[in-house]
Amino acid sequence: MPRPERTATRDTDFDAAVEAGLDALDTPTGPQSDARNRWRRFARAALPPLVALASALVVWQALWASALWPEFKLPEPRAVGMQLWDEIVSGNALSLIWTSVHRALIGFLIGIAIATPLGLLVAKVRMVRSALGPLLSGLQSLPSVAWVPAAVLWFGVTPATMYTVLLLGCVPSITNGLVAGIDQIPPILPRVGKALGAGRLAMARHILLPAALPGYLAGLKQGWAFSWRSLMAAEIIATSPELGKGLGAYLEDGRLLSDMPTVIAAITLILLVGIGIELLVFRPLERGILRSRGLGTA
Repeated sequence: MPRPERTATRDTDFDAAVEAGLDALDTPTGPQSDARNRWRRFARAALPPLVALASALVVWQALWASALWPEFKLPEPRAVGMQLWDEIVSGNALSLIWTSVHRALIGFLIGIAIATPLGLLVAKVRMVRSALGPLLSGLQSLPSVAWVPAAVLWFGVTPATMYTVLLLGCVPSITNGLVAGIDQIPPILPRVGKALGAGRLAMARHILLPAALPGYLAGLKQGWAFSWRSLMAAEIIATSPELGKGLGAYLEDGRLLSDMPTVIAAITLILLVGIGIELLVFRPLERGILRSRGLGTA
């Protein structure tokens, strides 16, 4: 006579196999279905923004054709496109983007190195949270452009000014994001770590940071957005040959020359960088984290 445990195990395995077989029957397979699924995913992801962009261009063209504003206030879309194309062909656009992006990335990485241990300290030490918590929240809500005049007086028009404004823009957001993520960790996880003999470093590395990844990633995204905006404000206000010409300085040149196509071209490049970082860096990270937790779809 078979044992009840073995019979239950066999029944469970049989049910799982039947369910997997039914799922396989319901799911279309083959090269044609794979190509069709890829096309559907591409259409869902690409068509809505393309339709929105085309609609915006149509509205822009209609407003320009109506001549409600003079040409120097609202240029023709084709004029802006030609200006943007000239910058791309000449290589100037790549130089502008590299100057700003590499500076932003360096400052952002330094900000992560500062904000991560600071966030762990604020989250786990009550006295530190009482002392620094309100200050970090206030710094996060303070517009980073307010630091530009002070940084210029402190360091002059030098790279140190740019990095100071960057750090003051991103560190509070990353820190608060990590603190929020740690606050949402189930209390049982740190207790298990302590029961297994994990020290403070091991606890932070193997339990707190992995469990707080969703909130930490949200803080990183907000920190990058704040640092990018801070850098653009600093480049617009503080210009110098020592700093090179970035996207912010290019935008300021357009304003000084009353050249609206240049202004809109600069805004477009700044926007494209922001979208590119989101799609190429943060979106894959977010999908990977959600998928690892069973919250995302393949």
